[in-house]
Amino acid sequence: MAAAASSATSVHDFTVKDASGKEVDLSTYKGKVLLIVNVASQCGLTNSNYTELSQLYEKYKDQGFEILAFPCNQFGGQEPGTNEEIVQFACTRFKAEYPIFDKVDVNGDNTAPIYKFLKSSKGSLFGENIKWNFSKFLVDKEGRVVERYAPTTSPLSIEVSCISDFCFPPRASLYSTNIRASFAEGHQEATWKFLNFVKCS
Repeated sequence: MAAAASSATSVHDFTVKDASGKEVDLSTYKGKVLLIVNVASQCGLTNSNYTELSQLYEKYKDQGFEILAFPCNQFGGQEPGTNEEIVQFACTRFKAEYPIFDKVDVNGDNTAPIYKFLKSSKGSLFGENIKWNFSKFLVDKEGRVVERYAPTTSPLSIEVSCISDFCFPPRASLYSTNIRASFAEGHQEATWKFLNFVKCS
């Protein structure tokens, strides 16, 4: 790792391994909004999360958005496969195009430094520890952790806040409060008109 979790100030301070064992400097993601997720192939949340992650990535991958997936076998032993098997599963069944990294521990004595940093940056209502597969951290373009989402929070449900607040600042932020309200009330048409306006302006 490029930095210890205790001394790091940004996700960009870390180096991790990809699924093939090659080191990846996360500073290469400077300037991009990141959604970091601990994934598993045999979880009850697998189908819905992988499906929506692929949809989200396909929609925003060219607009400064990236998903970083970290397989983890600590929850019910639901990610038992090799890295190669995990990548094949995600790419074949769910057409995952975003990077999938080396399998890691997210809790306990062997917690990966990147996850120590993520958890210390944003705890949950029930403490720092990751509770289950598909916990999510939203990271801004400067590598700062800005939100943490529970495993049961669907990727598409955080789409509006991700795009309006972080992918298109600062102009979009002027409207983000109204957009969130509209989305919550079910006025999706207004939301998408707004997003189209931002992208076309």
